[in-house]
Amino acid sequence: MHQKILVLDFGSQLTQLIARRLRELRVYCEIHPYNKIPQLDETIRGIILSGSPASVHDNAAPQIDINNLSSKYPILGICYGAQLIANNNGGVVSKTSNKEYGRAILEANTGCELFAGISQTSQVWMSHGDTITSLPETFETVANTDSIPIAGFRIRGKNIFGIQFHPEVTHSIEGKKILKNFVYNICGCNGDWTPANFVEETIEQIKQTVGNDKVILGLSGGVDSSVAAALISKAIGKNLYCIFINHGLLRKNEFQEVLQAYQSLDLNVKGVDASEIFYEQLNGISDPEQKRKIIGRVFVEMFDKEAAQVEGARWLAQGTIYPDVIESVSVNGPSATIKSHHNVGGLPEKMNLKILEPLRSLFKDEVRNVGAEIGLPNEIIGRHPFPGPGLAIRILGEITREKIKTLQEADSIYINELKAAGWYDKIWQAGAIFLPVQSVGVMGDERTYENAVCLRAVMSRDGMTADWVHIPYELLAVISNKIINNVKGINRVVYDISSKPPATIEWE
Repeated sequence: MHQKILVLDFGSQLTQLIARRLRELRVYCEIHPYNKIPQLDETIRGIILSGSPASVHDNAAPQIDINNLSSKYPILGICYGAQLIANNNGGVVSKTSNKEYGRAILEANTGCELFAGISQTSQVWMSHGDTITSLPETFETVANTDSIPIAGFRIRGKNIFGIQFHPEVTHSIEGKKILKNFVYNICGCNGDWTPANFVEETIEQIKQTVGNDKVILGLSGGVDSSVAAALISKAIGKNLYCIFINHGLLRKNEFQEVLQAYQSLDLNVKGVDASEIFYEQLNGISDPEQKRKIIGRVFVEMFDKEAAQVEGARWLAQGTIYPDVIESVSVNGPSATIKSHHNVGGLPEKMNLKILEPLRSLFKDEVRNVGAEIGLPNEIIGRHPFPGPGLAIRILGEITREKIKTLQEADSIYINELKAAGWYDKIWQAGAIFLPVQSVGVMGDERTYENAVCLRAVMSRDGMTADWVHIPYELLAVISNKIINNVKGINRVVYDISSKPPATIEWE
């Protein structure tokens, strides 16, 4: 069993970042809602209390029994977590008229274990409304800023610390060092969470769990399902049956290229081209949610039909990753709306299969690291995320074969030019969108009245937030010129400079 840090979530949007930073330090951690603390055992080395949009003065302020936890483990409170420690021990947390948000310069007592090895003055990131204004006698201040006298504290004689800033964000320049000090020097972790260890342990677990049973897995061509398939294949070989269904809404030549890549990995894969069935069902449909539901329903029907041919299968494998798990048990409850194409539509119950999810403890970047560890090629682990409904939600309005072909050609030019210019690997996700508008243009001596495509490129970590990418104008000019000159039916190219929020990454 790995050493473990518990991150108790009080509802902060930054809680996942805390866990990511610890995983980057090769320390295994788990996020749990503050009101659903798991059974405490010998694997736990310390506890981190997250921030929160709440105030300790709220009538329904999140509360935990800190004294009980601190008698067993080192504790680090971040923002709300620090205020909770101070408030529950007799300190004073005062409401402020203005929320403090942004950069600040921290002056730290580097003699304190938490700040060992960092600069005496360091930039940190603040995001809070309340402020700790007085500490109990058993506490001591170990950091401050110009505007906050108590930016960090500890309880004398105990491994209990609180900081008012957020070390998990990149704007806190030495924040990762502070977290490292906590998990390594204070909690005694040794950094045993590595891709190599995960691969070895997971393959052994799959062997013990599955035995000689057959496993079915639906491949999408994406990173998560591909890494899951490779891991399971290493454990049970040809008892893994992979099904790759082409709904006809993939990128240009993607079905053939991905299928070839899978077969070169010696995966037991069956490719099913169901394009015409999907096209027939989508004919005349323009509502985006209706598109999603149709694609989800037809996919389930096709997958069920193909899976039924695998006699004696007892497991359905899925590429579920840790953010999916966290969301389902978050402080605020499950997400209110789950897009239909992200679900398996009741397949486990319908097919009477048990679920196998070998990646459910990993973040997306860890999945890529595991993929590299087991030797998957970069064209698989380096692929941009691609929506389940594919080009159906990148063609605004009704879907036709002509629109699909046009968008595939434009998208292919866009992606290939990004790769040729060395920009593809700098971008989290990129794609072209077919717009339901026509505009006047001139080609040669003739007037045209044709369609427009929009190029989209964003940077993100998990898709929850995203910023548009500042692709050089010169490269955009090359891409636009090639699309207009080579793709029949397109006479205008635009670039989306919207961030998420308020926009979304996809247009539908």
